[in-house]
Amino acid sequence: MTITRNRLPLLAAGGVALVAGIMAGEGRLGWPTAGADLMMVHGPLMICGFFGTVIGLERAVALGKRWGYASPAATALGGLLLIAGVPVAGALALALGSLVFTLMSAAVLRRQMEVFTAVLGLGGACWLAGNLVWLVTGSPLAAVPPWAGFLVLTIAGERLELSRFLPPWRWRTPTLVPVLGLLLAGASLRNWSLFGLGLIGLTLWSLRNDVVRRTIRQPGLTRYVAVCLLSGYAWAAVSGALMLGLALGEGGTRTDAALHTLFVGFVFSMVFGHAPVILPAVLRVAVPYKPLFYGPLILLHASLALRLAGDLAEIHTLRQWGGLANAVALAVFILTMLVTVIRAKR
Repeated sequence: MTITRNRLPLLAAGGVALVAGIMAGEGRLGWPTAGADLMMVHGPLMICGFFGTVIGLERAVALGKRWGYASPAATALGGLLLIAGVPVAGALALALGSLVFTLMSAAVLRRQMEVFTAVLGLGGACWLAGNLVWLVTGSPLAAVPPWAGFLVLTIAGERLELSRFLPPWRWRTPTLVPVLGLLLAGASLRNWSLFGLGLIGLTLWSLRNDVVRRTIRQPGLTRYVAVCLLSGYAWAAVSGALMLGLALGEGGTRTDAALHTLFVGFVFSMVFGHAPVILPAVLRVAVPYKPLFYGPLILLHASLALRLAGDLAEIHTLRQWGGLANAVALAVFILTMLVTVIRAKR
């Protein structure tokens, strides 16, 4: 119980980074929710402060070593420093957290030498590389491709692990290699076209090799998770198509569409699907399935479709309201999880 309680402050700090990152993102859309300094660190707060802390905590729990908790502790501190308006110190703390995370990935790889652990390790290396790019250039924008590689490869590695429950297929790993090559090339060279091709390839590979093909036929939580994953893969393909021909640093609505279909559509769909499974492992709480889980998911996709329509048609009002509805979808999801956990405890 003590160990579980010690995890709560780290998860809470990640939640604070999420709220601040959302407010910063809404500010960038024109809503009066954040100042200029906070808007500048929207990406680092979401990717490093929130996702880095949550994934780092999950990895530390799985590794079972006390030193692993230094990763989520450092990223939690880094997120708070960014919110406090100390970006250099925040970036250093986040880089330290990603370094410990990479060491954890190496420890996992030594313990279990498998393809999926190698993919997870590559994801951690991308995160560290992105943070180093940020420190050297001083520009979070330059670090977005390797940060994207961190999240995409982490998700790919976790799904690859579950593919072992499918019937053996000798081409499973060989067909994944070129996809990983495109994603890594796009992340390291900061080339969105290569990364986009990798996303499209990953979607096609996953539709053939992910257990979601079978679990979609099962009822309850299993089907809900499958729906989250399949919808996430669809957004990944859309994001990949939008990235083709996109230049690093190119602004405008197309960049907004490409990045948010990836980070909101793909990544958060995976979060919605995995949260009922991960929360019990990390916090030792029950999250029984409820049909209400579909509500936030539907709202997420509808709001993102509205935002995408605004981007492609260059109608700022649609884009703005779609972005606000994105935030509402995340808030409703968090509230749904909290209410479910509290009721299950009672």
